[in-house]
Amino acid sequence: MFRVEMMKAARRWRTWLLAAAIAGIPAVIVLAIKVSPPQPAAAEDAPPFLFQIATNGLYAALTGLAVVQPFFLPLAAGLFAGDAIAGEAQSGTLRYLLLRPVGRTRLVVSKYGSAMALLGVLVAVTIVSGLAAGAIVFGLGAMPTLSGTSLSVGEGLVRIVGSGVYMVLALSGIACIGLLISTRTDSGPGAAVATIVIAIASQILGQIPSLDGLHPYLPTYGWLGFTGLFRFPVDWDQMRGGLLVSGVYSAVCLGVAIWGFRRRDVTA
Repeated sequence: MFRVEMMKAARRWRTWLLAAAIAGIPAVIVLAIKVSPPQPAAAEDAPPFLFQIATNGLYAALTGLAVVQPFFLPLAAGLFAGDAIAGEAQSGTLRYLLLRPVGRTRLVVSKYGSAMALLGVLVAVTIVSGLAAGAIVFGLGAMPTLSGTSLSVGEGLVRIVGSGVYMVLALSGIACIGLLISTRTDSGPGAAVATIVIAIASQILGQIPSLDGLHPYLPTYGWLGFTGLFRFPVDWDQMRGGLLVSGVYSAVCLGVAIWGFRRRDVTA
C-alpha cells in the first residue's frame, strides 16, 4: 500500500513542480548573494545563516531549509496529507479502494507514511540543492558555529543532515492535523487549504510576544530549533520542545483520524 501511494505521487505533476520549486530556492539565494551581497543593516530580518553563505557554501543548505520552512513545507504537507483521504473521496475512488479489500487503519497509516516520506524527500532536495549551489559558487570549508567555534566539513555535513531529519520530524504534527482533516471531508482542496492555513496561522501566533504562554502548545513550535545544532555546546532545549509538541499532535491526531475513519460511512 505504501509503495502504491509513492508511485501515485511520482506520477503527479504537482509533486515534480513542488520539488523543482524547492530545489531552485537555495540556488537562487546563492546566486543573489553572489551578485548582490546582503547589507549588515538587513541582518535582523534575514533568514538564519544567510550572511554566512558568502564565507562557506555549507550554509546555503541551512538557509534553504529556513526559507522553505514557513510556506513551502506547509504547502507540501497540505498537498500530501490534507489531500490524502479527501482527494480519494472527491474523485470517487475511496469506496472502491476500500473494497480491495484494504483495511481502513492500514489505509490511513499508509497515507501518513507516504506523506512523511514525500516531505522527507523535499527536505533532502533542499539540502542537496543548497550544498551543490554553495559548493560551486562559494566552496566548502570549516564551518564556524554561532558560538564562535568551528566544525570540520564532515561534522558540518552531519549536522546539516541532522537538521533535515529534525525538520521532517517537526513537520509530523502538521501532517497529522492535515490527515485528520482529510478523513473528515470529501473536499481535497479544502482539506489541503485548511492544513496550510493552520500551519501559517500557528507561525504567525508564534511571532506575537504577548502570546508567549501559548507558543509551546502551537503545532509549529520549535520549527527553527535546528539552529541549536550549530552552537557550542549544542542547544537542545527548543529541539526537545519541538519534538515533544509534534509527537503529541501526531499521536493524538493520527489516533483520532484512525478512530473516526473506521466509523465513517464511506459513500464516495
